[in-house]
Amino acid sequence: MMWGYDGFGYGGGGMGIGMLLFWGLIIFGVAMLARGFGGSSSSGAGVPTVRDKTPLDILGERYARGEIDEAEFAQKRSDLGA
Repeated sequence: MMWGYDGFGYGGGGMGIGMLLFWGLIIFGVAMLARGFGGSSSSGAGVPTVRDKTPLDILGERYARGEIDEAEFAQKRSDLGA
């Protein structure tokens, strides 16, 4: 006669732990997928995204890259009310 052995190998305790680990991994995977597809507004590198920039910031960047000259920059800046 085998005491405490119900044919499950670990007396049933191992099955419970295994099931918790299994469902924990499933939930973790779903959470990571949702987090990856949802994303956040910033990249985390300290670089502002298009949504974080004001129109004046974008205008200043265009002027710095040489896309517009000083007169056009001044005109657009006054149009923006800055």
